[in-house]
Amino acid sequence: MHKLIELPTDKPAAYAELETGLRALLAGEHDLIANAANLAALLYWSLPELNWVGLYLVEPVRGDLLLGPFQGKPACVRIPVGRGVCGTAAARRETVVVPDVHAFPGHIACDSASHSEIVVPVLRGDRLIGVLDLDSPVPARFDGDDAAGLERVVKVFVESLNG
Repeated sequence: MHKLIELPTDKPAAYAELETGLRALLAGEHDLIANAANLAALLYWSLPELNWVGLYLVEPVRGDLLLGPFQGKPACVRIPVGRGVCGTAAARRETVVVPDVHAFPGHIACDSASHSEIVVPVLRGDRLIGVLDLDSPVPARFDGDDAAGLERVVKVFVESLNG
């Protein structure tokens, strides 16, 4: 796979570089969709062993998670809050790390090649904006370092919207 930037193999150091790169990439822009698109692209093309990265955004009328900017194969369009990994992270408002998606009750299989997943809620204050979803074809690809790093990256993204 092609890489946008070469990251250190140490995960905390890699996420620190991603934070710096994302701040520079989003500097001066405050649009949700434009910044979400660049966030998804940066992560997809920089982190190893991913087959999908994207955001699901809260749809204001029904409150479902609606597919937003992403990188990877076509995906599920609408996910009810509370359903699947994305809906669970949205309902709990906390990061969910799933080592084996096939063992997750209610998992929504958009791509059968995915074996592990991490979903980080995107919160602006106490309001849920959506979730950041990363899938991998590698079982147990994500861990606590990924959760902490992606939570910091999401914080940078949310800060960019406060223009």
